[in-house]
Amino acid sequence: MDPLEDVLALLETRGHLSAGLVAGGQWAVRFEAPQGVKFNSVRRGSCLLEVDGVDAPVELAEGDCYLLSHRRPFTLRSDPEAVPVPAAPLFARTEDGVARAGEGDDTFLVGGRFSFGARAQELLLDRLPPVIHIPADTRHAETMQWALSAIDQELTHRQLASSLVAEHLAVVMLVHVLRLHLAREPHAVSGWLAGLADPLVATALAALHQDPARAWTVAELAHACTVSRSTLAARFKATVGQGPLEYLTRWRIELAARQLREGGATLASIAHAVGYGSESALSVAFKRILGKPPGDYRKHPPLS
Repeated sequence: MDPLEDVLALLETRGHLSAGLVAGGQWAVRFEAPQGVKFNSVRRGSCLLEVDGVDAPVELAEGDCYLLSHRRPFTLRSDPEAVPVPAAPLFARTEDGVARAGEGDDTFLVGGRFSFGARAQELLLDRLPPVIHIPADTRHAETMQWALSAIDQELTHRQLASSLVAEHLAVVMLVHVLRLHLAREPHAVSGWLAGLADPLVATALAALHQDPARAWTVAELAHACTVSRSTLAARFKATVGQGPLEYLTRWRIELAARQLREGGATLASIAHAVGYGSESALSVAFKRILGKPPGDYRKHPPLS
């Protein structure tokens, strides 16, 4: 299995489209911290993006995209001197799916947000920088522009299942953002995401995700990667921050936690499915990783 695909599926990744923003003249709009991960694409014009806690503004040109992976307030503006107005009243007055700021239509942005399940913060979002900027001259930006155009078509013409198609296209955009970031700045992420940027570690991660219930040893995993045990162990620990078997334990617990959140499978069947020989073995590992026994977790799962 593909570890990135696995994690995004585990996190119940969903895309949500929002109203567009048309702006002109001197303008600035102040946004509260978004619920989820915000993304935008500049379809026309240019502007500045300022995110709380990030030192320098990001200059956005036509065709650029960006992703805000942390929940922080931010401002879009035409220039540093423009006085911000709050976004909420502007977007409450949208017409034909568009909010307006300033005078004119020099700049046009479209976008939305991604929402995730309960474990996204620790498994994905904490491992990303607050802002990921995708310049227009990259292959990934071209794909995002295509996806946004397709989304526009779906939501404009409202064919059968158009909202579902639009949501899936938005997730395609997220995958391309993560691919670009890993290719461009492999050392700017940590944990399993960093492992995906290392060919050897990525091979080991894929093997673990392909068969998480297998009683792996480091020697068997190294054989699957055609390297020595010591080479794999050192490279995996240096890149991911934990050894291969520790990673496997944590991934098994994530899989078990999803089954507990989703329904009524017995603890014994869950333990067998994720590679534990008994309920008690799973319970010990589960409490060590997530801080509570499986029964308590099922009764009181974490909120998204």
